[in-house]
Amino acid sequence: MSATPLLRLSLSPPPQKPSRSTTFLHPLRSNNLSSPPPLRPNPSQSRRLTAISASYNTTPVPDRLISAAAYFFPFFNGLQYGRFLFAQFPKTLGLILEPLLPLLSFYRSVPYSSYLAFLLLYIGVVRNTNVSRYARFNAMQAVVLDVLLVLPMLVQRIFNPGPHGIGGKVLMMSHNLIFVGVVACFVYTFGYSILGWTPKLPFVGEAADRQF
Repeated sequence: MSATPLLRLSLSPPPQKPSRSTTFLHPLRSNNLSSPPPLRPNPSQSRRLTAISASYNTTPVPDRLISAAAYFFPFFNGLQYGRFLFAQFPKTLGLILEPLLPLLSFYRSVPYSSYLAFLLLYIGVVRNTNVSRYARFNAMQAVVLDVLLVLPMLVQRIFNPGPHGIGGKVLMMSHNLIFVGVVACFVYTFGYSILGWTPKLPFVGEAADRQF
C-alpha cells in the first residue's frame, strides 16, 4: 500500500521553470503594452494657423524707400542747428556726415529746395491715395517734424539774443539740444523705415495720425 503514493509521485510531471520571455506586469502601471495611437491634428487649429500665416504681410520695398527718403527732408533742414557743434567738433562731425555730403550738396543746390520738398511730400505722397498708408504716414510725420523745426528759428528772430552773455549761452545750448534731437530722430525713423517697421515719434506721430 505504501508503494502506491510513491508510484504516483514518480509518474507526475516535474514542475516547469518560468520562461525568460515571460512578461511580469507591474500592478501600478498600465497593462496595455501597445503604442498609443498617433494624435490627429485639430482641423480648427490647422485652419487658424493657415489664416495667421496668410495674414502676415511684409512692408513692400518701395514703401520703405519712400518713407526713408522722406526723413532726409527734416534732417537736412535741421542741420542749421548744429553750427555750434560743428565749430567745436569739425573733424568728428564732418567724418560722420561725409557719406551724405553729395546728397546734401545736391539738395542745397536746388533753388527753393525746402519748399519743393515740402510740396512733393505733402501733395505727391501724403494726399496721394494711390500710395500706401505706411508711406503716407511717414511722409506726414516728416512734414510735421520739419514744421516744428521752424518754430525755434521764429523765436530766435523775435527775441534776437546776442552772441554773448546769458542770451548767447541759452541760444547755444538750445541749438545743441535741437541738433542732437534731430540726429536721434533721423537715425530712429530712417532705421525703422528701412526695416519696414512703423517709427512713431511722441506727439509728432499723433499729429500725423490725425491727418488720416
